[in-house]
Amino acid sequence: MAKQQQGGFTLIELMIVVAIIGILAAVALPAYQDYVARAQASEAVSLSTGAKTAIAEYYQTNGSYPGTATSLAVSDLAATGTYSTLAVTEDTGVIVVTMGSATGAMKDKKFTFSPVTTNNAFKWTCTSDADANLLPKGCTKA
Repeated sequence: MAKQQQGGFTLIELMIVVAIIGILAAVALPAYQDYVARAQASEAVSLSTGAKTAIAEYYQTNGSYPGTATSLAVSDLAATGTYSTLAVTEDTGVIVVTMGSATGAMKDKKFTFSPVTTNNAFKWTCTSDADANLLPKGCTKA
């Protein structure tokens, strides 16, 4: 009876496959971490939208920014998201979003949205201490 040869992978072939998987993981992991950080940063921008609108309306109506004793109190504008918390600075209208629950590159970073009025037109500037490559469009590195 003839001996039948077994089929399968050699040890060298298996080591090559493991090396290829390691290289792919080394490339994919940083890209995934950047993606997660950008998603967390986008929450800061979306979380500020409601407060921006309320502050702009208050300013257009009253000619000043909300404070602690105004009809629209700054504490009423505070908000909490999945990764961040929003607070409004009294009498300046500045919104600060702190990424307290974020992970990785966004951990404890701050996004500051400052109102600018020119000729009765209302505009917002966004600055952050996060890495410039992770910032949403319209935000600049502080």
